[in-house]
Amino acid sequence: MKSRKLLVVYILLLAIVLIAMSRLWQVKKEPVLPRDYPEIKKEGVLRMVTEYNQSGYYVAGDTIEGFQYELSQAIARLSGLEVQTHLEMSLAESFRELSDNQCDVIARNIPATSEIKEDFLFTEPIVLNKQVLVQRTEESNNGIRPIRNQLDLAGKTLYIPKDSPALLRLQNLAHEIGDTIYVKEDELYSSEQLAIMVAKGDIDYAVCDQQIAKISKGNLPEIDIDTDISFTQLQSWAVRKDSPILLDSLNSWLSQIRESGLYDQIYKRYYGKK
Repeated sequence: MKSRKLLVVYILLLAIVLIAMSRLWQVKKEPVLPRDYPEIKKEGVLRMVTEYNQSGYYVAGDTIEGFQYELSQAIARLSGLEVQTHLEMSLAESFRELSDNQCDVIARNIPATSEIKEDFLFTEPIVLNKQVLVQRTEESNNGIRPIRNQLDLAGKTLYIPKDSPALLRLQNLAHEIGDTIYVKEDELYSSEQLAIMVAKGDIDYAVCDQQIAKISKGNLPEIDIDTDISFTQLQSWAVRKDSPILLDSLNSWLSQIRESGLYDQIYKRYYGKK
């Protein structure tokens, strides 16, 4: 009898818990309202998303460094805004966060292609960049010479990070050479990590931005980065189309940073001479 009463109590408690959980699941998150520079200035906070690497944001000892990070801090000093930086390796996820108003700016080197321009606005170019092939040097690859002709990429397997802008270029390149180029999008590793895998011999080829390749080459003498995959591209930061005033403000601040000579100092620190 006692056990039957306990069973009834347990059933009632379970029902109460299930009802409470169902109500919680039904609660919808309040949508984040879009905002432009007036709303950002009122709050005093500019939200940026970038990637964790030397081109974006990274921790070195007890300091924070990174090309995009230093540019964002220069903007913070000019604008009087607090810049809050969120890290996201996936470019596709960064665009989703921007679309959902979870951030105001994607601060990374993004090729300003016609396809992306249909949905987002871009600042004046941050860098001139291009895609390059990361492979081992002849000395580090048993005497095998690096590929120099793009036609020789036929049948090869090239690694890129998931959602890399290089994917479209490699698909077009396969059409141009009239043969198959196998492309593997790695969901775990960044361009810098793929370069390390090439140097160690875990994979033979990767494709990444020349700027990141230069940084990697400084730490990995085993890799060769002298074969171009694309032409030089204009790469910029992205904002939503409903943030035109913010776009104008960013362009103004970036122009002032260039005119002061600070941009060249930051660029040289991470990428070397232009």
